[in-house]
Amino acid sequence: MPPPPSLAGRLLKAPENFLDRDDIRTVFREGKAGRRDFIRNAFAAAVAGGAAPLAAARANPVAGDGDPNILRLPEHSRGLGRPVATDGYGKPSRYESNVQRRQSPGLTQTTQASVSFAPLQSLFGIVTPSGLHFERHHQGWWDIDPSKHRLMINGSDEAMLKRAMVFTLDELMRLPSVSRFHFIECGANTGMEWGNVAVPTCQYSHGMISCSEFTGVPLKTLLDLCGADWKRGRFVLAEGADGSSMTRTIPRSLIDSGEVIVAYGQNGEMLRPENGYPLRLVVPGVQGVSWVKYLRRIELGDQPYGTKDEVLHYVDLMPGGLHRQYSSLQEVKSVVTTPSGGQVLLDRGYYNVSGLAWSGRGKVRRVDVSVDGGRNWRMARLEQPVMSKCLTRFNVDWAWDGRPALVQSRATDETGHVQPSYQQLRAVRGSRSIYHNNAIQTWLVQESGEVRNVQLA
Repeated sequence: MPPPPSLAGRLLKAPENFLDRDDIRTVFREGKAGRRDFIRNAFAAAVAGGAAPLAAARANPVAGDGDPNILRLPEHSRGLGRPVATDGYGKPSRYESNVQRRQSPGLTQTTQASVSFAPLQSLFGIVTPSGLHFERHHQGWWDIDPSKHRLMINGSDEAMLKRAMVFTLDELMRLPSVSRFHFIECGANTGMEWGNVAVPTCQYSHGMISCSEFTGVPLKTLLDLCGADWKRGRFVLAEGADGSSMTRTIPRSLIDSGEVIVAYGQNGEMLRPENGYPLRLVVPGVQGVSWVKYLRRIELGDQPYGTKDEVLHYVDLMPGGLHRQYSSLQEVKSVVTTPSGGQVLLDRGYYNVSGLAWSGRGKVRRVDVSVDGGRNWRMARLEQPVMSKCLTRFNVDWAWDGRPALVQSRATDETGHVQPSYQQLRAVRGSRSIYHNNAIQTWLVQESGEVRNVQLA
C-alpha cells in the first residue's frame, strides 16, 4: 500500500494553488507557523541576509546543564514574575518593539507638519491600537487642558440659530453618547504611487489609515439644542484649535444621518493628544482632514465656506488642468497586508493571504484576490463584523509553489462600486494627482520569497 501523500504534495496539487478546509485543518494539526511567526521569522531572515528554512526559525527546547537528554523548564516557568501594574498603563512586549508608527524621511521639511504611518502589515483584525494610529499634523500636536477647552456653536447670521451655545467637555459628556467603529483615511493615502512605485512596504503605501471605536455626541444633537434652522442651514464649518486653525466644510446631508459625532473617546479611553484630545470631529467615509482635531467651533451656514484647505489644498488635479474641489469621499479600496512589500516567504506551501478593505460609501460587499496579476480571481472570506464605513478584514488560502506570483486584491462595496486598476483610474484622473488613489495594489512575490511593490501597466 503506497504511503499517503505528504502535506506539501497535497498543497502544491491543490487546484489554482488554493486550499480546501480539510487541508487547512491539517496544516494547523501539523503545527504550521501563524502570521505573527511569519512576520517575525521573515524579519529575522531578512536581517540575516537570506531566507532560512522554516524549521531553523523555530525555538529549541531548553536543555539541561550539559545533558541533551534532560529538558529543563524555562526561567519563566520556574521563577516569580514581575509585580502587577508597576507602570500603571499597559505596554506592548519588548519583543514587539519593531511594531511602531514610522515617518517617511523627506516627506515634509518639519516634523510638526508630517505624517506617521500605521504598521498595517503587523496588525490583526480591524481595530488600530490608539498608540499605532496614523498621525497627520499641520502645526504639530498639543496636549490641551480639558478643563479649559470650550466648543462654541454659532450661526453665520443671527437667524441661522435660535441660540449660540458654548459647551465645556464635562457638559458634553453629560449628554447621551454613541459609540461607533469607523475608519479614517488621509486623502493622500497611497498618493506617492500615482506616478510611480516609490515606497517599499504596505506601511508606507497604505499606512495613512486607521480604524477605531469612537465615542461622543452626534453633531445633530448639539445643533438641535441650539435651535438650528434646518431649512436654511445646509453646511457647517468645523474649526480646530491648533496653530493651523484647520477649517473644513461639512455638508448637511452627512449631519442629518447622525453619523457625524463630536468625539472625546477612542477605543474605550479618552482621545490621545496626537489624535485630537480633548475633542475631535468624526465624519465617517470622508478624508481625514475633515475630521477636525482639537475641535473648538462649529458654525452653521447656507453655502460652502471655501477655506484655504478646500480651495488650495486637498484638491485633485485633473488631466485637463482643472482642480476638482470638495472631493472628500473615500472610494472603495483594499490592500493585501500579508504577504506584502518588505516581507519574506520562508518556504513553499500554505499561506493565509490577508488584508483590509473599506469604502466611504458603506459596507464592503466582496473582496476578490488574485495571485497571477489579475488573470484569475477568487472570492475571499470577509471576517465578521462587516460594518459600514469601517475596515473589513479578508482572508483567502494560498499554497505558494515557489514560482513568482503577483498578489492583488479588488474590493466591491454595497453600492456596486468596484476598486479600479491603475489603468482604469489614470484614464479618468491622469497621473499628476496626489489624493484619492484607490487603485489595485500589486505585490510581487519573487522566487527567493522576497516581496516587492510593483505596478502593472
